[in-house]
Amino acid sequence: MLSTMNTLRIGLAGTGTVGGGVWSHLQSNFDVLRCRTGVDIKIVRVATRDPKSIERLGIPTSIVSDDWHALVNDPEVAVIVELMGGTTHAYQLIKAALEAGKHVVTANKALLSKYGEELFALAAKKERQLLFEASVAGGIPIIKSLREGLIANRIVALYGIINGTCNYILSNMSEKGIDYAEALADAKAKGYAEADESLDVDGHDSAHKAAILAAIAYGFWVPEGQLATEGIRQVTKVDIQFARKLGYEIKLLAVIKSDDKSGVEVRVHPTLIPQKNVLASVSGVFNAVFVRGDVVGDTLFYGRGAGADATASAVLGDIAELALGLHAPRKCRAVGSDALYPKLKALEEIISRFYVRLNVADRPGVLAKIASVFASYEIGISSVIQPEVQAGESVPLIIMVHDASEKRFADALAEIARLDVVKDTPVSLRVEDFE
Repeated sequence: MLSTMNTLRIGLAGTGTVGGGVWSHLQSNFDVLRCRTGVDIKIVRVATRDPKSIERLGIPTSIVSDDWHALVNDPEVAVIVELMGGTTHAYQLIKAALEAGKHVVTANKALLSKYGEELFALAAKKERQLLFEASVAGGIPIIKSLREGLIANRIVALYGIINGTCNYILSNMSEKGIDYAEALADAKAKGYAEADESLDVDGHDSAHKAAILAAIAYGFWVPEGQLATEGIRQVTKVDIQFARKLGYEIKLLAVIKSDDKSGVEVRVHPTLIPQKNVLASVSGVFNAVFVRGDVVGDTLFYGRGAGADATASAVLGDIAELALGLHAPRKCRAVGSDALYPKLKALEEIISRFYVRLNVADRPGVLAKIASVFASYEIGISSVIQPEVQAGESVPLIIMVHDASEKRFADALAEIARLDVVKDTPVSLRVEDFE
């Protein structure tokens, strides 16, 4: 490692929310880290295009550059911490750093989801570490737990509430009985949602994290664009209210599981979760990951999934790991190159239970028509709710159906939508029972 005997020299790229947190906490906890690692950890180079952050954080201007190449080209820098974000310059920086023989720490889930296979292969070739604890679930040490504490387990299933913005919005809708637009506006006002909320609420952020978790748990990277992803825009307060009556809460859930060697399910979508399950009680901006291993059984990881402090904690944990290996460095542990079940199941193959909400004509025989369609596709109905409402042209009808393949269910629902008794586009959500 390029470093003096007891000093680990860091190059920091990015001084935004997380980068600023890393700088500040490394200064305040310098003695703690030195005591626990036996190494002085120092940031000796900073690359940023935000001069105001330099002044705010008190970073000496003598170590600052607006060009990330300065970090790569400095022979004293042993570790580059990439916190710029994006998938263009960040990719170029990480690739150049590894090529130059430097270790890398990143929190960039979008980049790893897109380029992880290539970058981990490069890290292994160069015998350098590429660490990424902060890329999933902020301060929750889920990646180290999967790679180290649970290394002897085959992962049977992994379920994650891994986007704090979506969880805050859905929790608010549930607790206050408000609609999506009002909950989103509240999340933006409190700084929990970006001005452009699409990355979060359309499920892409969770999908990036799910791809990383799948690579760790099952040893292969989901090809870009093939991870089934749905966001929360279509979830209404009406659906949340009916779900609660049925004994469920609605959460944006990442599902990663395999019950045999035929393939792995990796998907992200709004999901009905039984209220008795601990994930149903995860509220606000908190994250949680439920892991089922064949040896350990069920485990739960819970905590803050984002923010300067939680994410900086994970980044500093990776830096400390490198410091602990200063005199006996580990080989790079590749991710996504040891596939146990290398086949990604197509969405059409997956078996699920479903919640369905229909707006139907208020007349006799309607339920019989709908049940007949489901029966023709060999899909059974487990429960029905038709609330008493004032007489009118249409009424809501809520149906829970038994297990069905995604394709059979989609075909059945399309036929039901064409019935003359169905007045609006059907609404459907998946149900997860964790059995």
